[in-house]
Amino acid sequence: MTEPTSRVDLTNCDREPIHKLGAIQPFGFLIAVAANWYITRASVNIATYLGIEHHDAIGQPLSSVLHSEAIHTIRNRLTIVRTPNIVERIFGLRLQENGPLFDIAVHMSDGVVIIEAEPCQEEEQLSASSSVRAMMARLDQAATVEAFCREGARQMRAITGFDRVMIYRFDQDGAGEVVAEAAKPGIGSFMGLHYPASDIPSQARALYRRNLFRIIADVEATPVPVFPAGNEHDHPLDLSMSILRSVSPIHIEYLKNMGIGASLSISIIVDGELWGLFACHHYSPRLPSFERRSTGELFGQMFASRLESRERHLALAFETRARQIADQVLTSVADNATLLEDPAWLSEALSSVVPADGIGVWINGRHALSGMTPTAEQFECIVKALNKNNARRIFSTDHLGSAMPEIVLDGSVAGLIAIPISRFPRDYVVLFRQEIIRTVRWAGDPYKPVEYGANGPRLTPRKSFESWSELVSNRSVPFSSAEIRVAETIRVTLIEVVLRLTDEANRERQRSHERQELLIAELNHRVRNILSLISGLVRQSRSSGDTVSAYVEQLEGRIQSLARAHDQITRDSWSPAPLSMLLEAEAEAYLGKTSARLSLEGSNVLLQPEAYSTAALVFHELVTNSAKYGSLSDGGRVAVCWTLAGNGDLAITWRENGGPPVKEPTRQGFGTTIIRRSIPYDLGGRAEVTFAPEGLTAQFIIPARYVTYSEEIISSKHNESGRSAPTDRTPSVKNPLAGKRILLVEDNLIIAMDGEDILTLLGATEVVTASSVSQALELIEERSFDLALLDINLGNETSHRIAEKLLGGPTKFVFATGYGEMGNTFDDFPDAIVLQKPYTIESVAALLERISAVPD
Repeated sequence: MTEPTSRVDLTNCDREPIHKLGAIQPFGFLIAVAANWYITRASVNIATYLGIEHHDAIGQPLSSVLHSEAIHTIRNRLTIVRTPNIVERIFGLRLQENGPLFDIAVHMSDGVVIIEAEPCQEEEQLSASSSVRAMMARLDQAATVEAFCREGARQMRAITGFDRVMIYRFDQDGAGEVVAEAAKPGIGSFMGLHYPASDIPSQARALYRRNLFRIIADVEATPVPVFPAGNEHDHPLDLSMSILRSVSPIHIEYLKNMGIGASLSISIIVDGELWGLFACHHYSPRLPSFERRSTGELFGQMFASRLESRERHLALAFETRARQIADQVLTSVADNATLLEDPAWLSEALSSVVPADGIGVWINGRHALSGMTPTAEQFECIVKALNKNNARRIFSTDHLGSAMPEIVLDGSVAGLIAIPISRFPRDYVVLFRQEIIRTVRWAGDPYKPVEYGANGPRLTPRKSFESWSELVSNRSVPFSSAEIRVAETIRVTLIEVVLRLTDEANRERQRSHERQELLIAELNHRVRNILSLISGLVRQSRSSGDTVSAYVEQLEGRIQSLARAHDQITRDSWSPAPLSMLLEAEAEAYLGKTSARLSLEGSNVLLQPEAYSTAALVFHELVTNSAKYGSLSDGGRVAVCWTLAGNGDLAITWRENGGPPVKEPTRQGFGTTIIRRSIPYDLGGRAEVTFAPEGLTAQFIIPARYVTYSEEIISSKHNESGRSAPTDRTPSVKNPLAGKRILLVEDNLIIAMDGEDILTLLGATEVVTASSVSQALELIEERSFDLALLDINLGNETSHRIAEKLLGGPTKFVFATGYGEMGNTFDDFPDAIVLQKPYTIESVAALLERISAVPD
């Protein structure tokens, strides 16, 4: 024979049609009957049992071979057979009149009836029901799965009488391990040995799922052919469910190499899958009776049922506990979505559900790692591989090197389970397990190449079954099916939570967008109104001023009044503001230290923003006129009181006394027009002004819709109100900035120019302006300044860094803002002084006095 050009391995036997070998074992005979009950095939040893040659039986009716009562019994049992994988058994049936008793097995194959028979053995008959019931009781007492399997092996050996009974469990790759054993003394132990998947090839495992029972009575027996070998289409008979089916020569040689004389296998089916086998070995020929074998098969099925129940119970207990913990995790994530990006928290939360040594989180291209994990670059490669192959399913492996060979790892991490947490390939929670180096005992070297031998080009099985130890590395503890099911539950629920959070975020973004659009529209409306109002003030004030300086002073005062009112109503997010605050602000701004001559009395009423600005202009004109021409000009006083009418309207009275005699003006200026017409025109209220000689009196009615009422009573002179009175409009020190160099940081040119003019009028030797942070920092490096006036908001940046640079140095600094008190938002500068914009010579002068009062 020519030497082969390449070696072969044990997977070659996967091609062998072990269910169509065309022969049976010789301890019985076989007859195949067509639907018309004529014999179509028969084993060539039929004459030994029935006295008729096989070639003479072909084409004969079955009734010519078996007597009618036997045929009647067989046909009745055949009616129970509903599927091709059912085998019916008949014990102690007499096939011929006055003939011996046979045990019969009947099933269907390819549309024909297969009748197999073997002589009934004379022995003490077992009571299958009572025997199995007692055996199950002993099994149920086992506390663990290991003890359960040990007891199962002992009971099966008691039934079958074989020298060795093993429980052989398959892993996910088809390899097997002996997990329990019962053997007669002196023959050694196979407990814990592993066998490669090729020892029971794939087609044999598939057949074990269909036919749960397999007996090989004598490995030395000569197979008996079935005649004829093929049907009219030259197809061999399918003997998948046959009791007598002969044995592959490869398997016979395998058993001989092990020193086995007979074997028996009973499948253990759990959840519809081949969990393992009862593997029974005898070191000489052995054929237990048909009934005893059937009892063993029944016990095997009951064992599998109990095992399935135990495993389900354990899995259910694990999954119930795991789901409780998972629910807690998911509840936490639902309340705080940022936890998904915290691998340390996730690792701690999930470790009691699916134990792992490290965790990686990948969300929107960002990653976080905790514990024993690959590097960031390796993790990114793993995510890419997951997206390519298993984007939407749980993926687990205990051998990352073989699952993703393109990723080079250092060996510390060997297994992972990836949980997708987004609808599309992108986001994952990945649990990692470390490498576990362990020793596996094999029954012989599974990697040793096999040479050609007596079986020609098919295969010669390995001859050595001596225990061979292998050091297994680059593998982790596998993820169990229960852990994978829990991971799937986490995946589904997390995706639901993430999608819900995404939907909520989208809705919130939509609401924010709508609020922003509304805010922009409202802001646009208000800015237009303010610009229109200032435009009107500019035009109307011009007619009332005799000189340019007087015109500027009047216009500036009115704009400042609007600015103060705007600050007050925006301080609480455009909410109502107290009337008393408006009056106090006007008194402090325009009367300074003499503001105590204005007394206030009335309940604590608040005006709506729509009315506040209008009232501010009205009372600004009253204060200004009184300070120039009325009671406040030469030592007189002003009393302002207000009350609420029964219908909720607000009645305000302004009464002056102690000043120079009053005459009604011959010409009505813009200020008088504001006093008389603003409240009636803008608010729908009433206004009445009386020019009595002893002093001006003005009465106003503001409708109830603009008024909010509080129980607190305001009744005080202004200097008793608890508010600090600033300096008056004239600086107490002439030219307070004389000899000073000032840095003004302001991003608006017009405001910066106005600030320069004011600071120069207050005596500053030099005013240097900067419009940005970088420019200001360069100026500070180049020269020194005595004072820095810093606008808080500079477009898309703040003056925070400038203040940090100046803090603790010789240059004093103040913040300026047009945002009212809300502008002072820097926690790092709790003692900073804030100047409200727009700049005026009075406010800046008052600011300088406050600075001078602060010790260096």
